[in-house]
Amino acid sequence: MPDNEANMGNTAAPRRYLVTGALGCIGAWTVRVLAEEGIDVVAFDLGHDDHRLRQAVPPELRERITRISGDVTDVQLVEKTVADHGVDAIIHLAALQVPACRANPILGATVNVTGTIAVFEAAKRQLAGDRAPVVYASSVAAYDPDDPGSGEPGLLAGHAHTHYGVFKRANEGSAYVYWLDDGVPSIGLRPYVVYGPGRDQGVTSEPTRAMLAAARGEGHHISFGGRCQMQYVQDVARNFVSASRSGYRGARVVNLAGSTVHMREIVAAIEAAAPGMAGQISYDDVQLPFPEQVGPHAGELFAMPPETPLPEGVRSTIERFRDYLAESADR
Repeated sequence: MPDNEANMGNTAAPRRYLVTGALGCIGAWTVRVLAEEGIDVVAFDLGHDDHRLRQAVPPELRERITRISGDVTDVQLVEKTVADHGVDAIIHLAALQVPACRANPILGATVNVTGTIAVFEAAKRQLAGDRAPVVYASSVAAYDPDDPGSGEPGLLAGHAHTHYGVFKRANEGSAYVYWLDDGVPSIGLRPYVVYGPGRDQGVTSEPTRAMLAAARGEGHHISFGGRCQMQYVQDVARNFVSASRSGYRGARVVNLAGSTVHMREIVAAIEAAAPGMAGQISYDDVQLPFPEQVGPHAGELFAMPPETPLPEGVRSTIERFRDYLAESADR
């Protein structure tokens, strides 16, 4: 069997998706992208708080969503869900974020690593034949701060500086082994700073929290600064869906593209979208423990959607937050 070469198959377009972590930010927007296309979605998540789903998915699209409450580490349940619902493509997003993994590394490893193994086991047993690749979320946190952020994205130097990053590296390695041993194709995507409606967990959620504060007319302090790549959540979700339709045969990891900006530019975009907040959004000019910019972006594997410019994404986020706050007040 080939190594992780970019061999493209003739996979038919998936008809029904399983999205794990569907109540998270990227999960909710991935569900929206699929529902907008008329695709049936099985939304799998242990939680019950659907506020991110309500922020991302309009009410008229929610009828296409089948919600399953379950633990992603329960391989029998994941496998049964795939079989019972006729799932033919998996987008795996369920994970605990950096602070939760730091507070409870055992639970973090269980959810982030064992949960990923469970998804790959379900894919191995249920998605036989010329299957769509499993598309899963890795993270820029897999990088060492001193990595140059360039070159082959599957090759990392140094050491990740968080449990979360180490767990993501483990998942990238496991995906490779599932291709070598079992022929399960996969594409791992490494987002950087994802922003947009529903982004309210993890260290890099701070810019979005500032946008929510601006929508409320409140000030906010962002706990990091420096330069980073900003990625609008709807763009990120579209990348996950596009990768699942690639027909790729192998195991690759792809860094997602994004606008490389300094935090002062993010604050300026917030102030432009909410002029009354001028001077009320501050930040610590402390660089995140990752390279400022990562690449390349394996555009030969799947069609990458156009990037939403930062000012447009920030403006859309603040407008959606204002609408959501008004809707919540009317309930």
